[in-house]
Amino acid sequence: MSNPQTSGAPAHRMPFGRWFAEIGWRHVVGIIAFLFAIFPVLFVISASFNPLGTVASTGLIPTSFSLEHYTTLLSGAKGNFPRWYLNTVIVCVTVSLTQVFLSTLASYTFSRFRFKGRRAGMLSLLLIMMFPSVLSMIAIYTMLAGLGEVVPILGLDSLPGYILVMLGGSLGQVWLIKGFFDTVPKSLDEAATLDGATHWQLFTRILLPSLVPILATTVLISLVGVMSDFLLGSLILTSDDNKTLAVGLYGMLYGDKSNNLGIFAAGSIMIMVPVILLYMFLQRYIVGGSTAGAVKG
Repeated sequence: MSNPQTSGAPAHRMPFGRWFAEIGWRHVVGIIAFLFAIFPVLFVISASFNPLGTVASTGLIPTSFSLEHYTTLLSGAKGNFPRWYLNTVIVCVTVSLTQVFLSTLASYTFSRFRFKGRRAGMLSLLLIMMFPSVLSMIAIYTMLAGLGEVVPILGLDSLPGYILVMLGGSLGQVWLIKGFFDTVPKSLDEAATLDGATHWQLFTRILLPSLVPILATTVLISLVGVMSDFLLGSLILTSDDNKTLAVGLYGMLYGDKSNNLGIFAAGSIMIMVPVILLYMFLQRYIVGGSTAGAVKG
């Protein structure tokens, strides 16, 4: 019997109706989702390069091109943007790394140890995560006001005080990381223990290399969450030198809504670019397998 592929016979093609019912509709949904997601991004990019900087004159495609809004921001003519940027970097790096580190330690404890109160502790963390931070704003304000009378550097309108408040959610990634910990075979722990490894050596040398994908993911989630925080920042940070980008840019936009759209859009682009670059750098770790390297090693 001759092979159709070798004899030159045309290959069987799936009917269009069946192809669309099984595969094609997914492409349509993907294209619609992409257009829905790219629309606001294109609008912001267009507004950042539009020299007029108003809502009425901004469209998806800019009619004129100018870097005026970027130069205005960097020069500090509309606000202390370079200082806001530096404050945001300090807060994001400090809070994100501390949150992921403490969440990883707690996740290791909940995943690998059995102790009294373990289940109650995990459920308590889940219950706390269900309540939005806006419910605790009055309590946080009162606590910082009292703390500032004793330790002024940790009081209201101080960057260390704001960092301290943001560190209150340091265990917010425990459930996510713990689920990844549970997928790592416990045979790795047993083999390392037989070789004389301590709990710290087991945690740092055996388990952490296997958790690179989830650690990269949680760093990005924590970074974006801290960077986009506005409610707590606007409550605590009031002076211009202590504001973060979210608080500073909103205050600048609120001051003159008709003329600051382009500057606000330019600031948004300058915030978005580092996050995209960081995601592109961490993408190779996110897509990696969780235990492939450890099992092979």
